[in-house]
Amino acid sequence: MSSSIQKGGKRPIIIAGPCSAETEDQMIETALQIKESCNIDMLRAGIWKPRTRPDSFEGVGEVGLSWLVNAGKELGIPTTTEVANTKHVEQALKAGVDVLWIGARTTVNPFAVQEIADALKGVKIPVLVKNPVNPDLELWIGAFERLEKSGITELGAIHRGFSVYKHTKYRNVPNWEIPIALHERLPNLPILNDPSHIAGNRDLLPEVSQKAMDLNFDGLIIETHRSPDTAWSDAAQQLTPKSLGVLLDSLVLRSRYSEKLDTEHISVLREKIGDLDDRLFEILMVRMQLSEDIGRFKKEHNITILQPEHWKKLISARLGRTSEYKLSDRFMRQVMDAIHQESIRHQVRVMNNALDTNE
Repeated sequence: MSSSIQKGGKRPIIIAGPCSAETEDQMIETALQIKESCNIDMLRAGIWKPRTRPDSFEGVGEVGLSWLVNAGKELGIPTTTEVANTKHVEQALKAGVDVLWIGARTTVNPFAVQEIADALKGVKIPVLVKNPVNPDLELWIGAFERLEKSGITELGAIHRGFSVYKHTKYRNVPNWEIPIALHERLPNLPILNDPSHIAGNRDLLPEVSQKAMDLNFDGLIIETHRSPDTAWSDAAQQLTPKSLGVLLDSLVLRSRYSEKLDTEHISVLREKIGDLDDRLFEILMVRMQLSEDIGRFKKEHNITILQPEHWKKLISARLGRTSEYKLSDRFMRQVMDAIHQESIRHQVRVMNNALDTNE
């Protein structure tokens, strides 16, 4: 039974099990049903649940650790659970949990992460770190750095999406660019996807899981319960073991490289994209030169840099043409905001230079 999580190893790594350990019978039965329906690499269960409201079910606590460990032994696979403080770490290690993970609400707090890192000094155990609730890449990377400094050498990331207010589709928006950026910064770090917390709805799990595979994630962590509709926490996003098996069988696993790849054809296409990128930045350079001209005009006529009404009209006009450009509203808005900020920077520089000249 190996709890190793390594980049370039088996793909996808599958971690499954209930959101929360509720009873010993629930843990064992869920594990046995999973065994009948599919093969997984690790059994999960929440023992302590950081809930938004104090009257919500917050986990069974330490007693559930033995249920999880024994269920893992029934399947002959490692176990994993979330820890949020030093006491959790001590109890999980004592019970024999094989892998720990740090949740999103803990990752956001460097003090809490440091306490966990200090508690793990001298311990050889894999640790997974979920992204913080807000899309802060540096905060996420900082958590890995704290654990590395405590001697934890086997680390992995879990992308569970980011909290927003009343999103129309997902419980947590994926913001796929954040885990992609994490991979660019830490290329040897395995990254798993948590479609359960992104979707918040079991009907969306196949869609999110396939997207993660298409983006070359190393695995999935999926909440699975013997009777999801009666689950004590996050019922809507959990699957039955049988449904988990169907989902895993439906996944299309694409190779990163292929011997059949027409390298000449794709090289030509990439060269064309490179040329277009060069032209795009040349156009942006000219645009910023015009922004500087506007900055000089505003300086000469004592006009403020920010012109909110003009900006609103510009944004409205551009967003009205997203379908024509075949671009998403979100992407268009992000591009326009970035251009606007850079334009302001150029205008501020022009005004400051003008002030320096006057002095």
